[in-house]
Amino acid sequence: MEAELLALAATGATTVVQQMATDSWTRVRDRVAAFLARRGGEEDALAGELETSRRELTAALASGEEQTAADVEAEWRVRLRRVLLADPRAAAELRALLDELTPQGNVQRAGDVRNTITGGVQHGPVIQAGNVGPVTLGTPIAPEPPHQEPGT
Repeated sequence: MEAELLALAATGATTVVQQMATDSWTRVRDRVAAFLARRGGEEDALAGELETSRRELTAALASGEEQTAADVEAEWRVRLRRVLLADPRAAAELRALLDELTPQGNVQRAGDVRNTITGGVQHGPVIQAGNVGPVTLGTPIAPEPPHQEPGT
């Protein structure tokens, strides 16, 4: 059960951080702050902490500071994990909140891959994926016909 709560906390943190960059952030902030306040804390103070995280995330993304962006997500993952471990019944409410905040088909799943390319210009194909099937770059080479002995 603990592993499930940890995964839910990670999904929750990812969703909250992703929502920080959307037009609906104010509504999301208020819903998350209310969720957290029901488990202890002052709702306005929690909303302020979420807003501070959003400013940090926005500044980090604008300047390419990936570590700071990751730290913001990690901070909320830890906070949500603590809430869920202290009150496992909160899991159902968090799941419902995440379902409300995340349109179907846009949920980050465990194992999803996020890649970032940095360091200047890339002079060739770049493939970023979790799973890659057969890939052909350029013109495929035609297979050689089977060798036949003369007179056969």
